[in-house]
Amino acid sequence: MRIFNSMTRQKELFKPIHEGKVGIYACGPTVYHYFHIGNARPFIVFDVLRRYMEYQGYEVTFVQNFTDIDDRMIKRSQEDGTTVSAIAEHFIQEYYVDARGLGIRPATVHPRATEHIPQILHLIEKLLDKGLAYESNGDVYYRVKDFPQYGRLCGQNLEELESSGRTLTEAEGQKEDTWDFALWKAQKPGEPAWDSPWGMGRPGWHIECSAMSTTYLGDHFDIHCGGKDLLFPHHENEIAQTSGATGKPYVNYWMHNGFLNIDNEKMSKSMGNFFTVRDISKEYNLEAVRMFMISAHYRSPINFSWDLMEQAKSSLERLYIARDHLAFLLASAVERPPNEMESAFIAQCDRVLERFHEAMDDDLNTADALGAIFELVREIHKLPQGEGNRQAITYGQQILSELTGVLGLLMKQVDDINPEVQALADQRVEVRKNKDWKRSDQLREAIHALGYILEDTPGGQKVRKGAS
Repeated sequence: MRIFNSMTRQKELFKPIHEGKVGIYACGPTVYHYFHIGNARPFIVFDVLRRYMEYQGYEVTFVQNFTDIDDRMIKRSQEDGTTVSAIAEHFIQEYYVDARGLGIRPATVHPRATEHIPQILHLIEKLLDKGLAYESNGDVYYRVKDFPQYGRLCGQNLEELESSGRTLTEAEGQKEDTWDFALWKAQKPGEPAWDSPWGMGRPGWHIECSAMSTTYLGDHFDIHCGGKDLLFPHHENEIAQTSGATGKPYVNYWMHNGFLNIDNEKMSKSMGNFFTVRDISKEYNLEAVRMFMISAHYRSPINFSWDLMEQAKSSLERLYIARDHLAFLLASAVERPPNEMESAFIAQCDRVLERFHEAMDDDLNTADALGAIFELVREIHKLPQGEGNRQAITYGQQILSELTGVLGLLMKQVDDINPEVQALADQRVEVRKNKDWKRSDQLREAIHALGYILEDTPGGQKVRKGAS
């Protein structure tokens, strides 16, 4: 597998540090609200990365954190008249609700920043001992200019970054240099705080991820991923403080997904185009959101619109129809040698499998991988109906299930037909025998009204649950 490494800005052959094992750290949500559609993209994309690594046979340790202390959480707790910990607990549970809807599996570990204060303090102390950090009135800052490799991830040195015109703000007045960033923040009135050698306070955002990632994956691990918006300064600062403290390389491969826009505009509450996943779940089954996200390459910008969501919903429906069609064919399948068409179908399944692997091995190209799956869908619908070859049909089922499973699609189980619907369908078979076409159409409409789709095929009548 080749991965585009943000550090080197080129595709590189993936080689794990430990044979047969992969350590992945993915930046998780700040839990002060329901997560939005932009957040959903990295959560889905890197869930697919994990699934594909496991599909390849790796033992994957997948760590995704919860940031459960920051300025936004403090502000919300004050507005709501509650505690930061209560806000965090509520929205962590709500995260799991939306993540399940999107087909995102729980991480191997979901660490919370507030549960890793000792590790954070230890890391800061190491930086102080090395002279890479300094204390200032209860705050602790990192000395950026003492880390020569700073800016390597974003591809700019400090001189180029300084030319961007960043200036000191009043809140940064105790720093030695504009570019120094907070490792520890002294307590302000009304804020939650923890004891430290520098007084009561709380951790800076960047140090939280360094402490949590190294706690579970070691000082040097395979893959760190997140949204492109986190590349600078968050991930750049993580590298500086972690490698600065340990003296080791931090991460071998950095993966960043592209931005998401809404109707070709940047998502913004002031623009009125800000959508949480919970908002969208009121209009669509969230599996359609997953389909939408993986329909584009993860590094490409992607535009969200309701029209594109309808397309994703229709594409997902095509996959379910193919799965149901195979089940329908299997019901009348027989044990016999495959005919020429069925042998060609088996060979096509192998080609689809090969094409899928080629796409996923090319920097997780889910768009092309989906293209391979829809090629299989087209071939499925060419299979003859009635007493088909069992081997060909079951092989098609196996390949479809295997490949969609890697992408986290077709997770809904085959629906049992509602007894009322089944009775109407059976009645329709009888009236059609009597050529009562008017009554047949009435029964079809009654079935549709109950949320089911009825199809007349050369092999007989098919009934399936409609897409939500």
